[in-house]
Amino acid sequence: MKKTVAVLATCLLAATALPALAAEGVVTIYAADGLHDGDPSWFGNQFDAFTKATGIKIQYVEAGSSGVVDRLAKEKSNTQADVLVTLPPFMQKAAADGLLAAYKPAGADKIADRDKDPKGRYYAMVNNYPNFIYNAEVLKAAPATYEDLLDAKFKQKIQYSTPGQAGDGTALMLQAFHAFGSKKKGLDYLKKLQVNNLGPSASTGKLTALVNKGELYVANGDLQMNMAQSADNPNIKVFFPAGPDGKKSAFALPYYIAVVKGGPHTDNGKKLVDFLLSADAQKEISSVAQGFPVRTDVKPDDANFKKLNAMLEGVHIWSPDWTKVLDSLKEDVAAYNQAISGN
Repeated sequence: MKKTVAVLATCLLAATALPALAAEGVVTIYAADGLHDGDPSWFGNQFDAFTKATGIKIQYVEAGSSGVVDRLAKEKSNTQADVLVTLPPFMQKAAADGLLAAYKPAGADKIADRDKDPKGRYYAMVNNYPNFIYNAEVLKAAPATYEDLLDAKFKQKIQYSTPGQAGDGTALMLQAFHAFGSKKKGLDYLKKLQVNNLGPSASTGKLTALVNKGELYVANGDLQMNMAQSADNPNIKVFFPAGPDGKKSAFALPYYIAVVKGGPHTDNGKKLVDFLLSADAQKEISSVAQGFPVRTDVKPDDANFKKLNAMLEGVHIWSPDWTKVLDSLKEDVAAYNQAISGN
């Protein structure tokens, strides 16, 4: 509990008093939730190590994947952040909106081309996959299929983060499109699921505790965040439901990192990006963050890495075209909102 309060206090302080705190020895990072979860957390460990090595203090602001980009856009005339961490397609949106600076981090050659922007505006930092979680005390087995989630026993006991606002919520919409074979069929399914959906949620991370307490039976999430939260939420378990074809599937949903264009401490921001993409930091991603490192020269063999890979056994991994996703995102979110409203 003390750790959670400390993080929230840091966020509040950064949100309300950034100009006053903008001393030379600081760097401000806006980040989607997930990597500060757990005790210890990967962000917590790396931030401490970075400050010890450089003397630069970190101002950390956390929100949903879209929320951090929206805030960055609103502050464009008076930029407060130096570094951005968020999920696709919101990092791609930040790039398209001119909010990011091109930068080639140290070790960029150790990151595969598929994991970085061709123009050098952002790089994958932690690889991850969207999933669902369920309360294993209430439900003795995971729902096997998407259709199972339509059962009347789940009425008002399912909640997922909102597409267009949360990265994981947007991922759920994309996964429905893929699992059901088309956008129309995916939206038809989400319309049916709405009967059991408790309501919108701007954040995915807060749903975990609700599932753990049994207030919800099922929620969406992502593998890294949910595994990091599992120590404090022992009743949750991860699952991947099968689609109409009987296959389980998921896609890579990385945390991307970028230098913000026009930030107050760009040089410090570049140092932080270098640090978080370094081999030493990447070596702790599986053991501490319970995610997947992106550097090709980092080969984990820890227990968490083996467990994460075992959880993905039998799950078909597909790859979205994030450019196309971004191009149609506004239209797709509007279609989703119309579908669930029943209009």
